[in-house]
Amino acid sequence: MASLLSVHDLCYTYHTREADTPALAQISFHVEPGEFVSIVGPSGCGKSTLLSIIAGLIAPESGTIALGTDAPHPIGYMFQRDQLLEWRTILSNAYLGLEIRGELTPENKAYVKHLLTQYGLGDFLSRRPSQLSGGMRQRAALVRTMALRPELLLLDEPFSALDYQTRLSVSDEIWRILRETGKTAVLVTHDISEAISLGDRVLVLSRRPGRIVKDIPMDFGPERTPLSVRGLPAFQSYFQEIWQAMTQEGGETDA
Repeated sequence: MASLLSVHDLCYTYHTREADTPALAQISFHVEPGEFVSIVGPSGCGKSTLLSIIAGLIAPESGTIALGTDAPHPIGYMFQRDQLLEWRTILSNAYLGLEIRGELTPENKAYVKHLLTQYGLGDFLSRRPSQLSGGMRQRAALVRTMALRPELLLLDEPFSALDYQTRLSVSDEIWRILRETGKTAVLVTHDISEAISLGDRVLVLSRRPGRIVKDIPMDFGPERTPLSVRGLPAFQSYFQEIWQAMTQEGGETDA
């Protein structure tokens, strides 16, 4: 089976009048269809820059990115904040991407309504974002992202604005949704525990310029869920392995 995402020897440097700041160096990895890959690393190591390059928001200085899909809109991006527009209802927020692309067909509108209902928002279609909880807003943002039927979801710390209890619950919900729909995801997070509980693999980046120093498969068995694995002995072992990889590289962590 061909990889859905292949990144090879990716490099990027930020250029200013004062200095050149290398952000990423020789980043190479593959993501298989249906896989959930977490990326962690010290502050400022280029995690979000890497997602922006994969999404096509900025161009790499060298290296290649290949997608193993011919989907019309192969990539969906969830940001740290839900970015819902207060002057729009939840339904019209979920339509936004389709509107921008001129694809708000009856079929696509029905698909969005189905997703909102399936994910517990069917009774809130006419509400404004401020009338929903943080977790419900994140689900609405996920539906907006999934409305374009992307094959690959890029998640840039999408739970960081939530309180701890809501964060655990919503990350578990979204993990289940992605599993049920067979979506592939790449998550950037500063939270080692979150990376372990959600990821099938965890990529550990070094301090700037970020390079991959560890690629660790998470082996919790087929019945795993993000909440259930947190109490397992293996969870603590993975945490220590990742922590050591990050601190040995001399980086300061946010975990």
